[in-house]
Amino acid sequence: MTGMVPAGTAARSSRALIPVALAALLAVPAAGQTPDSDATLPRTPDGRPDLQGVWTNATITPFERGNTMPYTDVAVPESAADRAVFTEEEAALLEERTNARRPEVLGAYNVWMDAGDRLLSTRQTSLVVDPPDGRVPVKAWAAADREERIARQRDDYRAMSTWDRCITRGVPGSMLPTGYNNAYRILQTPGLVVIVHEMIHEARIIPVTDRAHIDGGIALWTGDARAHWEGDTLVVDTTNFNDRAMIVTSSNGGRLKGLPVGDAMRVVERFTRVSRGEIVWEATIEDADVYDRPWTISMPLTRAPGYEMFEYACHEGNQDVAIYLGGGRAEEAGR
Repeated sequence: MTGMVPAGTAARSSRALIPVALAALLAVPAAGQTPDSDATLPRTPDGRPDLQGVWTNATITPFERGNTMPYTDVAVPESAADRAVFTEEEAALLEERTNARRPEVLGAYNVWMDAGDRLLSTRQTSLVVDPPDGRVPVKAWAAADREERIARQRDDYRAMSTWDRCITRGVPGSMLPTGYNNAYRILQTPGLVVIVHEMIHEARIIPVTDRAHIDGGIALWTGDARAHWEGDTLVVDTTNFNDRAMIVTSSNGGRLKGLPVGDAMRVVERFTRVSRGEIVWEATIEDADVYDRPWTISMPLTRAPGYEMFEYACHEGNQDVAIYLGGGRAEEAGR
């Protein structure tokens, strides 16, 4: 693709180890449990791993490795500042302190907040697992563009996130945990995989095919996806993004909320079912215009058979945009 550079050999090697390491952590059974084997994992009639069902990823794990936990000001121990995984003791203490600092009941719009109360089962210190420091390598111009856009949110609807405008949370943003509605229903046929997102009730229809991507002159909000199987891992390659979205729309993404999406961006996702209860989801983002190098997010998705997904009644004509901009004008008038 124009404007993209391949990752170096060392970077590719480190990314290749990430799902293996997480799968190893997830495969360790609790006391008294019998571990799943490849032979016992559910499969579709055509022999592929069965990814179907409702999955969730609500978590208090920070997006990037940082100083505080999301939704609170609870400090991450200095001892974990340079480590990829919390110890069991650190994880238990952070969960206790974070939940104690959060209000007993949180509200947003007319729904309950449901950001989860646990770290990911992997105990990883951030959703970002590569680069090894857990920080996204953002170019200086993109960081400045993000700050300028955030500052204009109450002045121009085009500076608001596409989530606030009820358009889309984008890719990979639609798979990232946030304050509520963290559920995903996966449907699967030999030629298609469909991911229905509870947030903004969006459905990604992904062909499983060896056909090439659409013409590079066509740009889409969520890009053009193509999937294929590498062994028992579903690989989804998405290109052809437009430049009007944000890569992250939730405040849980910290300094990434508001970063631009370049027309050279490519997202490669990997879905690997490692047990009856969990899928390891990994996404590598490449955009040489916005980032100094490719970077990777990884986390488990947890099966939630009793979870009921309700309609997220959000539409592009909602009143939030006018109210938000009106609030900005009221502030300017000193009211």
